[in-house]
Amino acid sequence: MSAFAFVFPGQGSQSVGMLDAWGDHPAVAEAVQEASDALHEDVGRLIQEGPKEALALTTNTQPVMLVAAVAAWRAWKAEGGGDPVAVAGHSLGEYSALVAAGVLTLAQAAPLVRFRAAAMQEAVPVGVGAMAAILGLDAQKVIAGCQEVTQSFGAPSSEVVEAVNFNDPGQTVIAGSKAAVEKACEALKAAGAKRALPLPVSAPFHSTLMRPAAEKLRQKLADTAFAAPRIPLVDNIDVAVQNDPAAIRDALFRQAFGPVRWVECIRALKARGARTVVECGPGKVLAGMTKRIDPELSALALYDPATLAEARAQLV
Repeated sequence: MSAFAFVFPGQGSQSVGMLDAWGDHPAVAEAVQEASDALHEDVGRLIQEGPKEALALTTNTQPVMLVAAVAAWRAWKAEGGGDPVAVAGHSLGEYSALVAAGVLTLAQAAPLVRFRAAAMQEAVPVGVGAMAAILGLDAQKVIAGCQEVTQSFGAPSSEVVEAVNFNDPGQTVIAGSKAAVEKACEALKAAGAKRALPLPVSAPFHSTLMRPAAEKLRQKLADTAFAAPRIPLVDNIDVAVQNDPAAIRDALFRQAFGPVRWVECIRALKARGARTVVECGPGKVLAGMTKRIDPELSALALYDPATLAEARAQLV
């Protein structure tokens, strides 16, 4: 058996009915009920019925993605799956990874991510910020281009654009004020980017515009009891494994307004011995990124009973 790591997806992979294929799997039902109790609402109904527009609201997206990912993890464990050599999560997915690693319970994490989502939305009103995926341009050129565009507005200016998600060698996401992101898209295409795709999001996540949200989150994190991780967790702001709860809290605080260093996270998981990376939760976005980051790694997606059985056959 080759060593494996588990990774957990963030916003964007949600869909109405994304837990339907699990049927009445006890581990999944338990996760949904635990989150529903913690949030004082029927999370299962929201996931099953939507509508799509409701799931797309950040204050709903973050909790439902957490629940769906933790449900898949619990199903894996219930079916005899072993522990990975390490875990990691993309953006919001780091909270799912924290639950898997035993740092937080799902009952703690669900209200925490809803608070995080609300704080992020309040920090930058809808329509003021933007994000875009830059395809086919070296990440360092994206960083430099964003810096040039931000400087072009002069000082002092509220216009800012930054590289915030380093998803794979050919895809970097930028975020910031709407005008700056639009200007950066044009500049980066002129610099050689194949495409610049605006993303359908409600806030400029992971940009410095999220600093006010992070400050609110800092106090909420301080009030939450954290345990030492049972499984090593590679965080996505420092690409580091922390065991001290205070250091984990600080990383989550900075992660809210700092870049997701996903390319480095996948390489760090490989450095810890992983030969297969399992995306645990809805979708296959991270599995695709894994193959583009390092073709030597095997990538699996675990999101229903069939894919769980496939993962067990390869890894157990």
